[in-house]
Amino acid sequence: MNTRTRVKICGITREEDLDAAVNAGADAIGLNFYPPSPRSISIERAAALCKRVPPFVTITGLFVNAEEAYIREHLAALPLGCLQFHGDEVASQCGGYGLPYIKAARVRAGVDLLNYAASFPDALGILLDAWVEGYGGGGKTFDWDLIPQSLPVPLILSGGLEAENVAEAIRHVQPWAVDVSSGVEVTPGPKGIKDAARIAAFMKAVAGADNADR
Repeated sequence: MNTRTRVKICGITREEDLDAAVNAGADAIGLNFYPPSPRSISIERAAALCKRVPPFVTITGLFVNAEEAYIREHLAALPLGCLQFHGDEVASQCGGYGLPYIKAARVRAGVDLLNYAASFPDALGILLDAWVEGYGGGGKTFDWDLIPQSLPVPLILSGGLEAENVAEAIRHVQPWAVDVSSGVEVTPGPKGIKDAARIAAFMKAVAGADNADR
């Protein structure tokens, strides 16, 4: 049984947000390289952020249906530790970069998650997000009862998580990790701007859920 739920805080765009995530105990941070996203950043911006990441915090690069050359350009310039594919990629498009990868699945009724996970046997984990038009969960939750009892790879839960519901999500799903972006952002405000207090509250709620299960 997973005794500690890992946390990735995604869509980091500013130094102060990265510091807040690291100081709160995040296991990983996510940098968005999908240009249509409001949280997307340039290689130059990402390089500046990466310099602030201490050891043992995984830097994850998020891509959506990206060309191989685009991905390799980022790999050559940045110390990424993990890749996250959030589009319609197949397994052959995710491997071969010399890094572990996570594959996202957009969940709705009728999606065979067992078959989906089995089609990415070399994935480090499968990230489950809400099904919305376009890519990314849009800060929306989905029906957690649609998740099978046992997936063949570690489960990362995403989609509409925030301090107020993450403990319930952990109790219900028992994921290996949770992934949050909009749930720790300033509201109202521009997307991509994190709130240090919301990050801290989210991390506290995750730890509280883990401790309650012991």
